[in-house]
Amino acid sequence: MADLDLAKLRMEYARNTLDEADVAAEPVQQFDRWFKEAVAAQLREPYAMTLATADTDGQPSLRIMLMRDYSERGVSFFTNYLSRKGRELTENPQASLLFFWAELERQVRISGKVSKLGAEESSAYFAQRPAASRIGAWVSEQSQVIANREVLVEREARFKHEFGDAAPRPDHWGGFCVSLEEVEFWQGRASRL
Repeated sequence: MADLDLAKLRMEYARNTLDEADVAAEPVQQFDRWFKEAVAAQLREPYAMTLATADTDGQPSLRIMLMRDYSERGVSFFTNYLSRKGRELTENPQASLLFFWAELERQVRISGKVSKLGAEESSAYFAQRPAASRIGAWVSEQSQVIANREVLVEREARFKHEFGDAAPRPDHWGGFCVSLEEVEFWQGRASRL
């Protein structure tokens, strides 16, 4: 255990305020405003978010994902449907997302129902990915134990040989959208008010 006094690491938040009169009428509009401010502030990966899922027994699981779209319908991201998160989202289609922009002393929490994006939308996004990332979707059996790194290297070589730079979207890969059932905006304030 480190000999740190965690209470002394406390920071005071005083960068911004959040007043009801200044908040957009619709949550997606407020999110758009804050997200654009995070991008303008040149934060590293402002589209990174924590995705919380739960299995059918209620056991939660968290991981960092990258948002790929947001609109009135919700927040979208793409993944391997056979991964732990993919299975949990299919079996228990509820999720929460958390965006934390420490430099702006802000976070946004979103919870809602999860739906799969259609094959056409998933394929359109997949086609925009770099060739190495498209191959990676074939190589990586997410959430599965592998014997060693050589397994991945061999699979990568095999799929590169098979597809070249034109790997199609695998059936086990695509998008999900989390609806905006509950959206919470948090802005750090002096004395945590």
